Amino acid sequence: MPDFGPLVVAWQQRHGRNELPWQNTRDPYRVWLSEIMLQQTQVTTVLGYYERFLQRFPTVAELAAAELDEVLALWAGLGYYSRARNLHACARAVVALHGGRFPPDAAGLQTLPGIGRSTAAAIAAFCYQERVAILDGNVKRVLTRVLAFEGDLASSAVERRLWDQASALLPEQGVDRYTQGLMDLGATVCTQRSPQCLLCPVQSLCRGSASGEPTRFPVKTRKLKRSRRENWWLWLERPGPAGPELLLTQRPATGVWAGLWTLPMFDDEAAARAQVPGVALEPLPRIEHALTHFDWVLHTLRAEAAPAQVLAGQWVAREQLPAYALPAPLKKLVDPD
Repeated sequence: MPDFGPLVVAWQQRHGRNELPWQNTRDPYRVWLSEIMLQQTQVTTVLGYYERFLQRFPTVAELAAAELDEVLALWAGLGYYSRARNLHACARAVVALHGGRFPPDAAGLQTLPGIGRSTAAAIAAFCYQERVAILDGNVKRVLTRVLAFEGDLASSAVERRLWDQASALLPEQGVDRYTQGLMDLGATVCTQRSPQCLLCPVQSLCRGSASGEPTRFPVKTRKLKRSRRENWWLWLERPGPAGPELLLTQRPATGVWAGLWTLPMFDDEAAARAQVPGVALEPLPRIEHALTHFDWVLHTLRAEAAPAQVLAGQWVAREQLPAYALPAPLKKLVDPD
C-alpha cells in the first residue's frame, strides 16, 4: 500500500489533532509524560493532569528528585497507578544513568522502566523522527481493519506479524505526522463500535471496510475473566489542632492501589466492627468501583468520634488530604464536591 502513509500524513495535517499541549514540541520529557498518561486514558481526562504535573515538575530532574508519595498524590484519579510508579522510576533512571537526557532512539528508550516498544517508538518518532512503528490500541484497530488482519492478537506470535506489517507500512518521510495521524484516526474516526468509514482518508484502501464488517477487526479471542470483590472501610475521625482528622493507612507496595492511602480496610463487616467495639458506626452508601479485572464493592462504616485506642495508621487533617495519594473513590467519598 504505497499510498497509505502519504494519505494518513495529508489527512493528519488538515483534519487531525494539532493543538494538544504535548504536540509541536521535540522535548522527550513532555512527549514521554503525555504518552504514559494517555495509556488507557482519554485525552480530555489527561489534559488537566498533564498541566499540573508540568507546573510541579517542569523537568525530568525535578520529577526524579521528588518523593514517590508526592507523585502518587498528583496522579490520584488517573488510575493504573503502576504507571505513576514507573514514571517516577524512569525519571530517576534518566537522571542516574543518562545524565538527565532521554536516550535518542527507540532501542535505548525501551531499556527504561515503564517504556514498552510502542511508547518508545512514539517518543522516538515525535522527538527524533526515527522511522519506527507504533502499535497502541488505536493503531492496532486502524491497521487490522485496513489490512483485514485475521490473526488472533491474543497470540504473541501473531502480534509480532502485525508489528512487521506496521513497519512495512511506514512512509519514507513524515513519520512523526504519520504516527500522530494513526493515533488520531483510531481515536476519532476508526472507533471501536461505530467507525465513520465515509470520513476516513484510507477507506479506498481498507479491506475491512470493503468486507462490510470492519468491526470484526481486530480479532482477539482471549477475554479477561472479571471477578467481584467486597471490602469494608472504617472511617474514623477525631478533632485535631487544625480541625477534624481522619485515620489513613498506606496500601502495600504491590497489588491494587499500591502505595496509595486509604481508610483502614477489612474483608468483612464483622472484622471492621471488631476494631472499635462499643462504638456506634454509621453505614454510608456503598461504592461500586470497576477496575480492569474485577468489580469492587466498598462499604464504609463511619464513626465521627474515634475511641482513644484505635488500630495503627496515620491521622491526617482533612485540609491536608490533597497532599496524600488517595484512590478516586475515596477522594469522592471524603470530598463529594
